[in-house]
Amino acid sequence: MSENCNHQCGSCGEECAEREEQKVDFSAKLNEMSDVKKVIGVVSGKGGVGKSLVTSLLAVTLSRRGLHTAILDADITGPSIPKAFGLTEKAQGTDNALFPVKTKTGIDVMSVNLLLPDESDPVVFRGPIIAGTVKQFWSDVIWSGIDYMLVDMPPGTGDVPLTVFQSLPVDGIIVVASPQELVSMIVTKAVKMANMMHVPIIGLIENMSYFKCPDNGIDYKIFGDSHIDEIAKEHDLEVLARLPIDPKFAALVDRGMVELFEGDWLEGAADAIEAAVQGKGTEAAKPAENKKMEGNTMKIAVASEGNMVTEHFGHCVNFNIFEAEGTAITKSESIENPGHRPGFLPNFLNDLGVNVIISGGMGGGAIEIFNEKGIEVILGAGGDAKAAAEAYLRGELESTGSVCHDHIHEHGEGCGGGCGH
Repeated sequence: MSENCNHQCGSCGEECAEREEQKVDFSAKLNEMSDVKKVIGVVSGKGGVGKSLVTSLLAVTLSRRGLHTAILDADITGPSIPKAFGLTEKAQGTDNALFPVKTKTGIDVMSVNLLLPDESDPVVFRGPIIAGTVKQFWSDVIWSGIDYMLVDMPPGTGDVPLTVFQSLPVDGIIVVASPQELVSMIVTKAVKMANMMHVPIIGLIENMSYFKCPDNGIDYKIFGDSHIDEIAKEHDLEVLARLPIDPKFAALVDRGMVELFEGDWLEGAADAIEAAVQGKGTEAAKPAENKKMEGNTMKIAVASEGNMVTEHFGHCVNFNIFEAEGTAITKSESIENPGHRPGFLPNFLNDLGVNVIISGGMGGGAIEIFNEKGIEVILGAGGDAKAAAEAYLRGELESTGSVCHDHIHEHGEGCGGGCGH
């Protein structure tokens, strides 16, 4: 436990013994009719750096590549995405779900401004309500066939970024900055928060980097020399793009025509986003019935401690992965547990193409996510991991339904708070 611990585990990203005992699954369930393959957060440490502009331009760039793109506007009290795309119609829905509004080029958008009677009405919500609204945009909206969802987050490291990192399966984030020296401290805060929450950082984008004079073609650094390269080097990150100060951007946004922007500034950022998740979602993109037992092959993951099946899924040290054809194991490897955060491991294993997960016990939350992914869950196993996988292939291993409830197993031992994650 840190010396500065305030015992508020819900707002902390540190992994400690006490936190393990109190760990709660904050993950929000995706609507059962939704299909979102990858989630990318767009963050900034402070306001006024053009984060929403970058989100809009990134969405357009990805959409132009033939990728079905969506924007979840998580800046609840300062929503600007609908304005940039010229969206004036209100989001429609049923008693149980909402539908995003489509832009002219087919980008799906959900924002609080699409729900207000008048877009100029202020959103006067307290923090918990704002955070709850973001989770509702994930769970109550039907997102159909989305390749990339961009989450436009409010500035800072408060309630909403924390909620997004804890509740949504974020695959990576883009950090938006400006050239001023002050931004070094601000970016560092955003980077540290992402690291605390175990969210990968894809790279940095510098907005308002320079102004190109239309008369002489010279680039002028309005805000002085940039410090973005120093920040990137300090945190071992890549600068993905440098956007100029261009009056055309403002004009297009004011007219709700951001989809008409011209320029290739963000092509490198789009490349980085696709490369960051390349090979991590190819199996997940397939329907479960097609992924399961393609031909006569399958992939079995055994939650383990070394070569032995772990008693509690949340305590596993590594995953022994076995590939099999028919009843014979053809390949095996051990992958270190990449770390626990709510809902992460089921999605991690799904991205590896796993068809079956074997463990001693497991929490109901993890079981639910595995079931959603079409991954068979076998519980109550023990002993040697490879022997358990072979027994499953022979049809001799069946699940006993050893589910952890309220962090206490049927035999009375505490599960350490990790069995559901």
